[in-house]
This record gives sequence, C-alpha cells and structure tokens, in this order.
Amino acid sequence: MNIFFEIHKDLPREGPGSNEYTRKAFSMAGDLPSEPYILDIGCGPGMQTIELAKISRGHITALDNHEPFLEALNRNIEGEGLSDKIKTVHGSMFSLDFPENTFDLIWSEGAIYIMGFEKGLKEWRNVLKKGGYIAVTECSWIKENPPEEIKKFWNENYPGMNNIEENIRIIKNTRYSHINNFTLPEKAWMDNYYNPMKKRITALREIYAGNAEFMKYLDIEEEEIRLYETYSEFYGYVFYIVKSE
Repeated sequence: MNIFFEIHKDLPREGPGSNEYTRKAFSMAGDLPSEPYILDIGCGPGMQTIELAKISRGHITALDNHEPFLEALNRNIEGEGLSDKIKTVHGSMFSLDFPENTFDLIWSEGAIYIMGFEKGLKEWRNVLKKGGYIAVTECSWIKENPPEEIKKFWNENYPGMNNIEENIRIIKNTRYSHINNFTLPEKAWMDNYYNPMKKRITALREIYAGNAEFMKYLDIEEEEIRLYETYSEFYGYVFYIVKSE
C-alpha cells in the first residue's frame, strides 16, 4: 500500500471524473434543501469536494482513511477560502461514525467499489435522511461480450463489476429510487487521472530505478492504462444518482 500511495501521490484525482461531471450529477439531485448536509466518502485529495462546496450552499464532511489526502485537501480548502463549508474527517467508509439521518446527500466518486456497490448502498443508508440522495461513480460494463483479455482483468481485480442494468436492479432492490445515470466519457479518465499518472510513472521510474518491486507496481499501473485505452468501449465509470424511499 505504501507503493500504491507513492504512485498516486499528488494526482489531481484518485479516479476518473471532472468538475463538469460533478456538476452534472449534482444537478440531478433536484430537491435538496437550500443548505444541504453532504458527506463525501473516500474523498481523496478532494477535487470534487471543492467543486461541491462551490456549487452548493451546503455543509460538506469529507471522509478518507489516508491522512496525506486529507492534508492536501485541507491546504486546498484554505486556499479557496472554504473553511466554513468543508470539514475533513479521518475515518473509514466501513464504519461511518455519524448519527443516523444526518446527511441530505452522500457523494462518492470512484470509491464505493471498496465496499461493493450493493453493500455500500445498504450500509450508508443509516446516515442518510429519508428522501436523501446518494450519488456515486461505479465501474460498470457498458457493452456486451467484452474480449477475453479485459474480461479476465476485471474478473481478477473487481469480480463484482456489473453492467448498468444489473446495478439499476440492485438500486431498486435496496429500496432506492433510480433517479438517473450517465457514463463518463474517455476524457474524464484521461485528463485528470491517467495522463497525470503517466507523467508520475515516468518520474518514478527514474527515482526508483533498480527497485524491482516498485517497477512491478508501475508495470501494473501502465497495463491498466493500456487496457482502458484499448477497450474503453466495453466499460467505464457510470454516475448513478439514487434517492432513498
């Protein structure tokens, strides 16, 4: 994990996305209070956290279990003058230490897979107000009959990955209303995530030259990027916006 965080250090985001699609998803949660209480789970360095603070009049709690991400976010919060709107919390998504019915909106970009899509929806409900929203991005199959190479990769790395129809079925079975969903385009993967990672990998190959273990992890990251560039028509991150019943 230390190698993982060294590779991901100082990236703009910890997964695909952009402010444009954060705004689009937020606009689909149509009847939030004028000053909603928002929980951003697995916030990472918090590009989307900052954007949420700018487009809402809400009070945002940003949760992550990796303190360097929170330190980077706190610097950005101070720089943007948003200390009165965002507070950071070092904690786990597996045990949310908040009272029941606290939040009007739970947000999570690129992190719910850690728990699993269904489990996350079920367990996060406890801190969500009745009629509250959850907006998450989840890696999903978007085209049938993927080639064996990419199917094998995801079966090994995220065997719980579903297609969009199956995730909508899960949403309804966990007593949420499916409000909307949309697939992030390729630029949402490349601009703020994979292209900066490519530059990071190049720099780390020089810094850690001769470290076989580190090189192995860099090879894995480059292979993930290659697979997306080759097979992006078959899978992608999908934003799901749901509402508790």
